[in-house]
Amino acid sequence: MTQQFGDAVNAKVIMMIGCNSAVANPIGFKHFLQAKDRAGTKLIVVDPIYTRSAAKADLYLRIRSGTDIAFVYGMLHLIFKNGWEDKEFIDTRSYAMDQIRAEAAKWTPEVTSDVTGIPVDQIIQATTLFAKNSPSAIAWSLGITQHSIGSSNTRILPILQIALGNMGRKGGGLYIIRGHDNVQGATDMANLADTLPGYYGLEDPAWKYFATSWGVDYEWLKGRFFEKKWMNEKGFSLAKWYQGVLQEEKTYSSSPIRAVWIQGTGITSMSQQAKIKEALDKVDLVVIAEPFVNEAAVLTSRKDNIYILPVATQFESEGTVTATNRSSQWRTKVVEPLYESKPDEEVMFLFAKKFGFYDEFVRGMKMGVKEGKVVQVKEDFKWPDDATNEIARTIKSIGLSGWTAERLRAHQENWHMFDPVTLEGKGPMKGQYYGLPWPCWDEKHPGSPILYNRDVPVNEGGMGFRNRFGLEHNGVSQLADKSVTVAGSKIEGGYPQLTKENIEKVLGITLTEEEKVQMGGSWAMDFSGIIQQKAREAGVCVYGNARARTIVWEFPDPVPMHREPIHSPRWDLVQKYPTYEDQAKNFRVETKYKSEQQKQDWSKEFPTMLVSMRVVNLSGAGMLERTSKYLSALTPEMYANIHPDLALSHGIKDRDMMWIHAPQGTKIKVKAYHNQSVTPDRICMPYNFSGVFQGTDLSANYPEGTKPYAIGESSNTITNYGFDVITQISEFNAGLCRVEKA
Repeated sequence: MTQQFGDAVNAKVIMMIGCNSAVANPIGFKHFLQAKDRAGTKLIVVDPIYTRSAAKADLYLRIRSGTDIAFVYGMLHLIFKNGWEDKEFIDTRSYAMDQIRAEAAKWTPEVTSDVTGIPVDQIIQATTLFAKNSPSAIAWSLGITQHSIGSSNTRILPILQIALGNMGRKGGGLYIIRGHDNVQGATDMANLADTLPGYYGLEDPAWKYFATSWGVDYEWLKGRFFEKKWMNEKGFSLAKWYQGVLQEEKTYSSSPIRAVWIQGTGITSMSQQAKIKEALDKVDLVVIAEPFVNEAAVLTSRKDNIYILPVATQFESEGTVTATNRSSQWRTKVVEPLYESKPDEEVMFLFAKKFGFYDEFVRGMKMGVKEGKVVQVKEDFKWPDDATNEIARTIKSIGLSGWTAERLRAHQENWHMFDPVTLEGKGPMKGQYYGLPWPCWDEKHPGSPILYNRDVPVNEGGMGFRNRFGLEHNGVSQLADKSVTVAGSKIEGGYPQLTKENIEKVLGITLTEEEKVQMGGSWAMDFSGIIQQKAREAGVCVYGNARARTIVWEFPDPVPMHREPIHSPRWDLVQKYPTYEDQAKNFRVETKYKSEQQKQDWSKEFPTMLVSMRVVNLSGAGMLERTSKYLSALTPEMYANIHPDLALSHGIKDRDMMWIHAPQGTKIKVKAYHNQSVTPDRICMPYNFSGVFQGTDLSANYPEGTKPYAIGESSNTITNYGFDVITQISEFNAGLCRVEKA
């Protein structure tokens, strides 16, 4: 997310694609409505379903699921053809846009319309409106990311904004809307299978850096692994962890998974519910640490070796959460944990004690920096303040050094002193932005409400694009043009990220011998803070001032390419735009792509497209809300929206029960809601239900007194096979199905 929501009033046009914020993110959507009311901002909504967001749009485009890249290339085709691109921005601040231009040339309005299902005149109308009314912004959410080509989806949209020069300016940029409270924070803190906290990766230098920060010996850390090589290997992803148990597809691990600990996540919100159930039934041990009965406990048929630990709610805990706009907010405890429940951290502390590594687990909170070295500075720790300050000391890669507990507590206490539109502070908070949106480089930095804004000095939240991928590629400099100088910078034009090796040359300074001794190898691993200090004095950003690359040479598709969904309704297009080759090793698991896609014409047996959605009163996995009598009354049953023509062709009347079958051989039984928000070629359903599995009522699996007021099938039982080639996120939103009357 490059902007904060208050900036929406500065946009002349906002295009929502792959998100229904009116339902899934109503607080964020409020800002879009305010922009319409206060500034006359136009709203374009691109979605397979006519949603509540679409109802507020000035222009609605009904797109076929899985064709977002094709649509954007159709826009870029018209932009380049008509000369609407920002030529100066492209020439001075981007790399390899010529390759994007070449691909866009293929996507005429007619070709784009054929692939996406959007009429030619609407493609032209939307592109004209978006491109000729700068600044314009883009909002996206899970409808973009949860695809087998999700990584390419998330690249093509910033490319569109780079082509139009909408990055790094008020009213432009991207609203990348995360799912729920603290999803961004959880990701930042390494609840991922392929990185250490702060996206430092899994290579030895990163492990050694964290060993120092945590105050533990690197050799001790290495000894926690069965073999050293597993330190540097991706783990199993949440999307396919079950294969670590079942091993039906080839896996790479030292042994099968034998125990599952579930805490702070609804693993049943993932696809392939039938496989998840098999895995839960097969492992030796299942532990669930949650405030409510996690649906995993109900899905499994096991009768023993399953434990539910009562964890406190957010009202009974304290600490920081990271919002979707990259800001951090302090959350104060309202009441002490009730009954025998414990906060998450207490559960983890007890776990660490039980398995003999408590001292190492908590030592990082006792550490501090003295004379450039990380040393233990206290005998005990205060939770959560010292945990927050440990993060600030350690996570420099994304600029969290300014996120101290003291500053964030002060923001919460003085929230009324911040402007709700600009986030600028007043009075004692002057010179800071609310929540210190990252990057927040040090304790003097105000935070960065708009990323990549070179019109604002670095020390006031400005910056160029990050230099991450070398100084040149194919003989072309990756640094910004000499004309692109960040306001207040002592360096004219582009410059590389700062390291111990180059800082003197880049900044034109001479370090003292003492500074050289204390300084870390790079800005992201410099505990002394000297590199950041020198950067501040020079008015430069520690990560450099570079070009935004439009190609990613490390990816299977260096240039984003339209690839048909693995289960596509268009067999003719599967041949023209095939998916990736099968992956021999993707997060420790062999994963099918082309072999599954081209096994057969899936649309013959499964002719109907399957789309999922959120329901406003059932956030996330919905398990909390279904325990509320009043919220459950709003959505008392699982259902699917189906066009009357499609329903009646199968003899399915409004409110009849129907079966929905998937290519994986799974099925669910749900109520049919006749609804013209969908077209006759697709159905749409929420994925916020559980308690019924393939027609079987699982009510008996709930512990006494815990059954929610509403139960039903999960749409993820029939979610089609498919995983993002880079992140392995499940394919939720571009599958096929077959309906029949129950």
